[in-house]
Amino acid sequence: MRSPRRIRRTALAALSAGVLLAVAGCAEGGDRTAKGTTGTAEAKDVLLQPLASPGPGPFTASTARAPASPAPSATPDSAPPSATRTVHRVSGAAPGLYSGSRSVAACDVERQTRLLADDKDKGRAFAEASDIEAVQIPGYLESLTPVVLSVDTQVTNHGYGGASATAFQAVLQAGTAVLVDGRGMPRVRCACGNPLKPAGTADGKAAHRGERWPGYDPARVAAVDPGPRAATSLIIADTDDNTWIQRTVGDSGGRDRTPDDPPPFEPDAELLFPSPGRPTESAPPEPTPSDPSAPREPTDPGPGEPSDDSGDPPPGDPWEFEEGVPDVAPEPTQVLPAEPDEPAAPDEEPMEAGLGDGFTG
Repeated sequence: MRSPRRIRRTALAALSAGVLLAVAGCAEGGDRTAKGTTGTAEAKDVLLQPLASPGPGPFTASTARAPASPAPSATPDSAPPSATRTVHRVSGAAPGLYSGSRSVAACDVERQTRLLADDKDKGRAFAEASDIEAVQIPGYLESLTPVVLSVDTQVTNHGYGGASATAFQAVLQAGTAVLVDGRGMPRVRCACGNPLKPAGTADGKAAHRGERWPGYDPARVAAVDPGPRAATSLIIADTDDNTWIQRTVGDSGGRDRTPDDPPPFEPDAELLFPSPGRPTESAPPEPTPSDPSAPREPTDPGPGEPSDDSGDPPPGDPWEFEEGVPDVAPEPTQVLPAEPDEPAAPDEEPMEAGLGDGFTG
């Protein structure tokens, strides 16, 4: 039976895929002043955006369902905020990356569509930043799924100004309502209607600007990578009762249900980020070579399964052995009738030792 610890570590490996990107900065752009002048995606700043703040250059009014109260970002009690900036790459298909309330949409998609339709200039800028045509906006928004970020997440955000969209790097607070696509990528921030793209990365230092929220830790920021394939549903955490919800992609919660095969860990399990000081689980020890004086049954090829003295496993085609290898013992059908007691295996003892060493060394 697998231990809970091994299940948790297996889940961590699946969620993080072994990919941790520790960076001193990203291709950050951000708010250059306290008033919110939008910078560029290449600037070396990252704007911190609390969940209720529209930020600079909002495309629309908020269409997010107001949370009961802004919850602080989750951090281990024993781990003080780190001064080192670390962005953790997480698959958009990871269960628990997003959350929400059962049968409740985090965003009003219909209102978002109307607001962009009412302002043609903003609609065109939104479409350009989203790599679609303006006439495709209604269908595009309807294909997205309203959810809530479970962790602080870096994205490439876009502010509106001068009839165009300007990209900048931002960290969105856990609890922010977003619309995500079928591969789990955040595409719209509902508090401002801004289009979103994957976080940019580059060498160099980054300055975090803006208001820091309780629990914010620059070493515990996620950056979402596309899931391996387009999904028909997302597994999100139910923030009301800490259970799992399977939400259909493009649905606002009306078809929410309990997954038939839920993840093997609780929704509130701390798995998206490695816990500080957690010991690395060592691999099982390699089997030690057996006593030379003991029988070598596992390495004895047996009749009809000869091998050469290099320690390599026999080829898949058995006919290769019938063409002759100098030191291979004769097949049983080749033993002369006058020598019925002549053993073949003892002559191969040195060869068996070499085979065993080849697999255990």
